[in-house]
Amino acid sequence: MQFYFIRHGQSENNHLWVNTGSNQGRHEDPELTALGRQQAALLAGYLAQRVPLQDDVEPDAAQGTATPDWWNGTGFDITHVYCSLMVRAVATGTVVATALNLPLIGLRDAHETGGIYLEDPETGEKVGLPGRTRAYFAEHYPNLVLPDDVDDQGWWNRPFEEREERQGRAARLVAALLARHKETDDRVALISHGGFYNHVLAAILNLPEERDYWFSLNNTGITRIDFREDRIWVAYMNRVDFLPRELIT
Repeated sequence: MQFYFIRHGQSENNHLWVNTGSNQGRHEDPELTALGRQQAALLAGYLAQRVPLQDDVEPDAAQGTATPDWWNGTGFDITHVYCSLMVRAVATGTVVATALNLPLIGLRDAHETGGIYLEDPETGEKVGLPGRTRAYFAEHYPNLVLPDDVDDQGWWNRPFEEREERQGRAARLVAALLARHKETDDRVALISHGGFYNHVLAAILNLPEERDYWFSLNNTGITRIDFREDRIWVAYMNRVDFLPRELIT
């Protein structure tokens, strides 16, 4: 299995933070900005492109004289697209899945750290909120395949996710994807979030939970990790070379 962790395009909250350095006015589940939609379109076109195979390049060659296509120089051939149920990831994933002519499958466990919440302006308490409903997704993102238990009460509807819960969720998500795809040649893209990216990498690489590291991931940045019989290969991280400089955020 080839695994592609991809961050969503720029969200309204991302734009707010960059321009103010503050979370004041933060939305619990923001949309993409116009720039974020541009990023998503460029990402989708990049993932969909095909490049003629050269004689000395054999995609995923495990041995012999052929050079493995670690840089996806011949294309991506994505077979599955998953996303978080947060709107910015669904919006990005919709553009990608449409370009690849694939279903977009929503995963509860792929959300950003904390979940759907806002801070109480008086107490500073982080208060969990319902999240988008099945009816909302049906109207705005009809091609999204939702988990069966998402209803019209909202998909979150629980308290703020505390720090100690996050690593276990990441491990659970990785285990679920491996159970479906590890012993295959599937190429799996997950559209998710920058904070959660760190927990997913920690789960895959067996890094300690008490961490003093941070793996940066730009909007629509791509990280590729190959799961092979003998080892885990990190091919590249935070790839954004398909974006013009002025669209890198």
